[in-house]
Amino acid sequence: MRRLRAATALACGVLVAAATTGCAGDGGDGGDSGAAGTQTANAADSPDTDVVPAATSSAAPAVDVKDGTYGKMLVDEKGRTLYLFEKDTKNKSKCDDDCAKAWPPFTVKKTPTPGHGVKKDLLKTTKRDDGSEQVTYDGHPLYRFADDQKAGDTNGQDVDAFGAKWFVVDPDGKKITTKPNTSDGGY
Repeated sequence: MRRLRAATALACGVLVAAATTGCAGDGGDGGDSGAAGTQTANAADSPDTDVVPAATSSAAPAVDVKDGTYGKMLVDEKGRTLYLFEKDTKNKSKCDDDCAKAWPPFTVKKTPTPGHGVKKDLLKTTKRDDGSEQVTYDGHPLYRFADDQKAGDTNGQDVDAFGAKWFVVDPDGKKITTKPNTSDGGY
């Protein structure tokens, strides 16, 4: 219940921050835009933190495997943890609006590149309701978590929000449900 309240408070904070700062257009470079300087209320930690923007489209995306807090797990080209949402169905996202603000879909403009340890045949894309292409792995649409501040963060693991749980993804496309390896604190 505490995680649900924290996720709800996070979503509300994202909306308040967006309303007070307004929406700026992207820089036109086609890559990640708006990550620097974006502020929002973080229900779990301090009130001012940088977050992954809702627009998480990557011009030259890659999915890689890193050995992190939960063992071998999928990350994006910048080492940010990728998650699956249990409410999704095969190749169909059920995360829009406020959900997509707290859990930005990993969208792309080009075919994603499989990195070391990624099974190329499991890496695909699916069209979202807004027309963007979201990266999928073994049929699971992939997301980042707005509360993950840097590469290796896994603050979204096992969070119950927006009607289901969120999990880190292993190289076989399965959700990771094991306890964290706390000896290395990430990767």
